[in-house]
Amino acid sequence: FRSIDDSALMRRVLSDIINSDKRFHAAEFASNGLEALYIMQHRANEFDAILLDINMPKMNGIEFLAELQRQKIKATVIIVSTVAKKKAKETIKALELGAFDFVTKPESFEEVNSNQFSNRILDCLAQATKIEPGNVKITGLETNGSVSSKEKVRRKKPRASNQNYSKLVAIACSTGGPKALHTVIPALPANLDAPVLIVQHMPIGFTKSLADRLNELSPIAVKEAEHGDILQKGTVYIAKGGHQMRVLKNEDGEYYLSVTKEPARRGLLPCADIMYESIADLEFDQITCVVLTGMGGDGTAGISKLYKSKNIYVIAQNEETSVVYGMPKVVKEAGLVDEVLPLGDISDAIIKNVGVF
Repeated sequence: FRSIDDSALMRRVLSDIINSDKRFHAAEFASNGLEALYIMQHRANEFDAILLDINMPKMNGIEFLAELQRQKIKATVIIVSTVAKKKAKETIKALELGAFDFVTKPESFEEVNSNQFSNRILDCLAQATKIEPGNVKITGLETNGSVSSKEKVRRKKPRASNQNYSKLVAIACSTGGPKALHTVIPALPANLDAPVLIVQHMPIGFTKSLADRLNELSPIAVKEAEHGDILQKGTVYIAKGGHQMRVLKNEDGEYYLSVTKEPARRGLLPCADIMYESIADLEFDQITCVVLTGMGGDGTAGISKLYKSKNIYVIAQNEETSVVYGMPKVVKEAGLVDEVLPLGDISDAIIKNVGVF
């Protein structure tokens, strides 16, 4: 592995964390993106993953990623960034440019020495390099029990679009999700005949930047969900980081969002299962569930509850196009999926199933 950070202290901290696990070795360091780019141009195949800062002299992390993409240099890059609001936009851009994931950089010496930070770094490296987690503590993303190893895909045609139906699209994603959403959401039309809900596992502060960026790129309206939002067709609502999102019905019969600060479920805040479960007792005629790339099994329990009582159609991203084939695999092996599709085909499947107004 190599670490790219202009802070000598942070380079030492990351080196110590990496070398504390016998599965990994910190091989090299660079103090800026320009230095790192030169090394990658000549020795890219020597590194399994890169830990990358964003704010650096000479060439910052965003410029470095853009150059890797332009020069077609393949690399697995993990952003190590702060959670400051001013950094969130840059982190979203890094994910859009192909970064695997990001880890929030500690803001104090105590946080640097915390197990939470080191566990997150090691967990992210294990995911990125597809090394088994072993004894590393996995924080935040985990599967709900075991599932059968046998592949089960329900074979059912999408319902024909009917303007009189009340419809909903509900998407769940985690690791690799921001980049996947940059493929799916901009391809949806402004007149999609349903509201779209998204749970993307992200800390507070980042989901607003993700929503703003997708709104810039998409014909369909995109916003971070706010408490009390009345659901509107042709609008995408991204669950707010650090909060749980549910759909409720008011006295006028309108569906609206409940966005609340509350404890995490299995370390997830927001949690897709909570979103899906909230829909189970509502009167939507047609619900399209989409499970994209991500570690663990969030979404499967909630979709299973929907499956028992609702007319749902479930789309899962395929293994080949998933950054981490966890969430789509779990829901597929649970026998809840109607279609398994490559990422580039998912928006068309949503439009075909939901229609336009």
